[in-house]
Amino acid sequence: MRLSIVLPAKNESGGLRGTLSTLRALLPEAEVIVVDDGSTDDTALVATQAGARVLASPYSMGNGAAIKRGARAASGEVIVFMDADGQHDPAHIPRLLQRLEEGYDMVVGARDWSGQAGMSRGLANTFYNWLASRMTGARVRDLTSGFRVVRADKFREFLHLLPNGFSYPTTSTMAFFRSAYAVAYEPIPVARRIGKSHIRPIKDGIRFLLIIFKIATLYSPLKLFAPVAGGFFALGLGYYAYTFLTMHRFTNMSALLFSAAVIIFLIGLISEQITSLTYNRPGRE
Repeated sequence: MRLSIVLPAKNESGGLRGTLSTLRALLPEAEVIVVDDGSTDDTALVATQAGARVLASPYSMGNGAAIKRGARAASGEVIVFMDADGQHDPAHIPRLLQRLEEGYDMVVGARDWSGQAGMSRGLANTFYNWLASRMTGARVRDLTSGFRVVRADKFREFLHLLPNGFSYPTTSTMAFFRSAYAVAYEPIPVARRIGKSHIRPIKDGIRFLLIIFKIATLYSPLKLFAPVAGGFFALGLGYYAYTFLTMHRFTNMSALLFSAAVIIFLIGLISEQITSLTYNRPGRE
């Protein structure tokens, strides 16, 4: 089984140097690909000197774009994705691979609370995990972890769904669950990153809120639209009961709420059909 290791990197020369040397010592036969996402430091030079294959971008396209480029270029049957900032220890890769051999299609390195980058990020990730668990019916222990091992052929099925920005772990995890591919979580510790984070609290905070809705609509839209439609219907019914008891008539507001409930439900139904087509692309079994 040929193994490819993909590391997206943007100005990560500090953490990359140690990570690559450890990878070479532990997994000398593995193909190591560093996707340089428009770095302005010597990230590409450090990777080249360490013997890694470097895919360089002339400008920053985003973490997800780097993942897609690395996945397309990887020649291995199994791909390991990990961060280049020193947070992920290559020594944990064998544990993830061992779980993969048990019959899984994706194994994710799950962080505990101590591995979260601050209180706000920890609370946000806890909410994401809860929402994803409700949507999938399976326990999602770390929806946003970038340390994962996947079967290459299955991961490439969903490249068209992955965003160019930061939420590739979320999207790929939900896509695997939606397609009934087996996903496992392996608890791992993570270290403090080397260098400056590329996360922007306000801008990315808003974007992460939008990811919540993306998770729902990507996986099963009716699980989002049906409760909302039910809520509007309940409001309409309650308002109608109030106006009937107080004014003995059916009001325009009740009609509007009932109409909104029907429209939202129908939008959810159409979205469900579109989602089914998205996950049943030509050429897939």
